[in-house]
Amino acid sequence: MHTRDLTHRQMAGQRIMAGFTGTTLNADLRYLIDTICVGGIILFSRNIENAGQVQRLCADAQAYAASCGNPPLFIAVDQEGGTVARLKPPDFTELPAAARMCNASEAAEFAGIAAFELSRAGINMNMAPVLDVADPDGNSVMTGRAYGDDPATVAEMGTAVISGLQKNRIMAVAKHFPGIGRTFTDSHADRPDLELSAEELETRDLLPFSAAVRNHAAGIMLSHVRYGAFDKRWPASLSPAVARDLLRRKMEYSGLVLTDDLEMGAIARYYEMPEVACQILDADIDIALICHTLAKVEAAFETICAQYAGMKSRRRLGQPVARILSTKERYLGQA
Repeated sequence: MHTRDLTHRQMAGQRIMAGFTGTTLNADLRYLIDTICVGGIILFSRNIENAGQVQRLCADAQAYAASCGNPPLFIAVDQEGGTVARLKPPDFTELPAAARMCNASEAAEFAGIAAFELSRAGINMNMAPVLDVADPDGNSVMTGRAYGDDPATVAEMGTAVISGLQKNRIMAVAKHFPGIGRTFTDSHADRPDLELSAEELETRDLLPFSAAVRNHAAGIMLSHVRYGAFDKRWPASLSPAVARDLLRRKMEYSGLVLTDDLEMGAIARYYEMPEVACQILDADIDIALICHTLAKVEAAFETICAQYAGMKSRRRLGQPVARILSTKERYLGQA
C-alpha cells in the first residue's frame, strides 16, 4: 500500500497510536479502527487477561483493520521488565528490570525471550529499551528502569536489546529521547525542565541514542521534558528543534519518531489537544501516542484530518505516512 492509496482520513489516522478499554474487539476498538483509522494500538494491563485472550484480541484487531481497507496495525506494549511489564506470569516470563541486568549477554537473552512471547501473542512493537542514562547520585526518576549511569554501558546493553528484538521481527522503540536520566519530576504528573548545556547532553545523554540510530532502531520515543539548551518553549515531544532539527537532521535518524503518552500531566496540564496535534505535525513527528481518553483521540484526529484534507497539505505531510507504511511493510510483511 502506498500513501496515494489512502484517503485523507486514513493518512491522518496512521499518525495516531491509541489506547482503549476492554479485552476484546469491542465497540470502542472497532470505532478506533474503522472511523479514526488508527495506525496502531497500545495494550496495557487493563487489556490483558491471559495469553489466549491477547492472541485473540490482536488477531481480531488486525483482521478488522484489513476488512476496513486499512494498513496493518502497530500493536505495542511496554515490556521493559521489572515493574514496567504489562505481560505477567503465569502466562508470560517474569523478566528482570534493566538495572538488574549485568551485561549485554543478559540484555540479549531478555530480548530473545521478550520477542518470542510478544510475537506469539500477536504484538509487534515493544516500547523498549530505555536508553536514559541514570544520574550517578541515584536520585533519578529512572532509577531501576535504566541500565546504569555509564553511557557506554547503556548503549551496549540497549543496542543488544534492539538487535535481539528486531532480528525476531519485533520493532524496538528506544526511549526517552534525548534522555530523562537526570530529571527528578515524573512527567506523568508535571513537566520537568532540564537546564543543561547542549555539550553536557551530547557527551552523556545522547550517546546511547546515537548508538540506537546506528543500529536502526525502528522507533525512538520523545520525552515530555523541556530541554532549555535545545528549545526554551516546547517540551521535546512537541519540539521541532528536538525532533526535526536534532534527531532527524543532525543525528540523521530515518526511523519512526513517537511521542510519549500525550495524556500525561507534562502535556495535559499545559496544552489542549488541537494545539498539541498541530505542533506534532510541525515538528515532523510521525506518531502521536494517546493512551486513555477517546475524546482526546478524536480531538487529535479531527485536527490532523483537517490538515490532510487539502491536496497540497497531503503532499507536504506525506513523508511521515510513507515512513509508517514502509516500516509496516518491513516488519509486518504488508502495507
